[in-house]
Amino acid sequence: MRAVFLSAASILPVAFALGAQGPEGGKTAASTIETHPVLIELFTSEGCSSCPPADVMLEKLDTYQPVPGAQLIVLSEHVTYWDHDGWKDPNSLAALTDRQSSYESVLGEKDSFTPQIIVDGASTLRMGQAQQMEDVFNKAKAAPKLSVLIDDVKIDTTTPAVLRARIHADATPDKHGVDVYIAVALNRFESQVLHGENGGKRLTHVAVVQQLTKVGKLAKGKSFTQDVQLKLKPGTDPKNVRIVAFVQESGPGKLLGAAQAKPAT
Repeated sequence: MRAVFLSAASILPVAFALGAQGPEGGKTAASTIETHPVLIELFTSEGCSSCPPADVMLEKLDTYQPVPGAQLIVLSEHVTYWDHDGWKDPNSLAALTDRQSSYESVLGEKDSFTPQIIVDGASTLRMGQAQQMEDVFNKAKAAPKLSVLIDDVKIDTTTPAVLRARIHADATPDKHGVDVYIAVALNRFESQVLHGENGGKRLTHVAVVQQLTKVGKLAKGKSFTQDVQLKLKPGTDPKNVRIVAFVQESGPGKLLGAAQAKPAT
């Protein structure tokens, strides 16, 4: 494992240089025209001192939606390999560590590192390079995508609570080995880090993955429709949950379509 060191000053301007208006300025640019989904996965850890600026950037991308014509669907995926350096990240999952490792072999990386952003399963971002980020986002926005829909999202407040939804994805005429995933994520999570490289800091994260489940496969030439139900972690606030569904070539590979939704409250 390794860390990529960066500063807030090198990252945050990117979230605004691509055409965003803040909440004070009304609608974002992306909200006024047809939007195309772009999946942004941030591999991060509370045990990594270079990760907090990337966490802040992800929040800006989620909030301001700064790429005109794109719907940036973000996921904060907390890995486990920093958990042995003085602080166990409360959201780290071995499944996410494994997912990042699988990406590295596909994308030609020698090893896993944090923070790492992967866009549409196909591009690794080197943060601090504004032009590269803009080029990657615009390329992802322009790529054809399958329609993915999430309907009837609700949470049964049983013990434990159960999230229910219906997932639909259009058929792909020319792809084999296509997986359908569901991610359940917390809209916002705050943490007071007591030890490790970020000891003494209060960190904020958005779209924090709590579980990532492969719910099926999309057969060539056939659409996909499935009702899903997932148990939430005990103590999860139903008002603090979002669900992301995405279709991706096996590997993991290129993203073919994505959508996100929140339960009715």
